[in-house]
Amino acid sequence: MADQPRRPRTLSDARSEAEAAFKRATTKVADAVPKTVAVPGVREQVTLRIDQDVLEYFQAGGPGWQDRINAALRKAAGK
Repeated sequence: MADQPRRPRTLSDARSEAEAAFKRATTKVADAVPKTVAVPGVREQVTLRIDQDVLEYFQAGGPGWQDRINAALRKAAGK
């Protein structure tokens, strides 16, 4: 029983194989998304959740608190 004869190919088998081969040949590979390069001096608006006490600390210094937060984050990032 190990050497059973193969069943004859039918039209649907050939069609399925042809469709699979066509799909393999025509499927586009997704291009990698190009990494955007940060331009110095350009800022991006984001939403960031900060603990209230941390926010109060930076705001206590008066105007420019966002710049001070940015400077602290830059220092923490090693930039």
